[in-house]
Amino acid sequence: MTAQRLLLIDDDARLTSMVGDYLRQAGFEIDVAGSLAAGRERLRLGHYDALVLDLMLPDGDGLDLTRELRGEARTRRLPLLMLTARGEPMDRIVGLEIGADDYLPKPFEPRELLARVKALLRRASPEPAADEVLRFGRLEIDLGARQAYLGGQPCDLTSHQFDLLVVLAQSPGRVLSRDQIMDALKGHPLEAFDRSIDVHISRIRALIEDDPKNPKRVLTVRGVGYLFARKQDGES
Repeated sequence: MTAQRLLLIDDDARLTSMVGDYLRQAGFEIDVAGSLAAGRERLRLGHYDALVLDLMLPDGDGLDLTRELRGEARTRRLPLLMLTARGEPMDRIVGLEIGADDYLPKPFEPRELLARVKALLRRASPEPAADEVLRFGRLEIDLGARQAYLGGQPCDLTSHQFDLLVVLAQSPGRVLSRDQIMDALKGHPLEAFDRSIDVHISRIRALIEDDPKNPKRVLTVRGVGYLFARKQDGES
């Protein structure tokens, strides 16, 4: 079986050496880039199964590269874990909003990084599913293709956001708490008392709602959780 290939973009040579060795021992093939420019070049020339990206780099901000990757068809669904040493909640929130699948604050244990990378890869490579499509008026969710469509146009959800949407859509008309969402996601690295679920819901709404400021599909039930509407704005 071919080893999965990861790209680690971080300018801390000591960290990349330690983490790289740890991930290689776990069976991964690892490439390292110490700058955004070097990372862009590696991404241009090669295929990677996942990306671990530092937020602060000598030639720019990791958020800029995240935006670029999510704007290109080839890398739109590339599993991406963001590293941050700044410790600011807003950094993590913005990273999730623009397309990072997970984040990990520095310093961290290599074992936790490995666990989170494996979780990202599991979500990106699910078990073969039945060729089933969930339909809610203009919104269609193709479980086999892992793609959502609104009015026939694809919604550019990340793998993480797609899984969260499916959890909600498979229980239409039922309010799900954050704990229930966590349980349904089966080990995805969301934190129930963090804003990460809310951030992903906001991003999902931006893509599947006709008016994200007045959502009709994914509704907030204050103090409880979220509800996926059984009927949406008059749709059957």
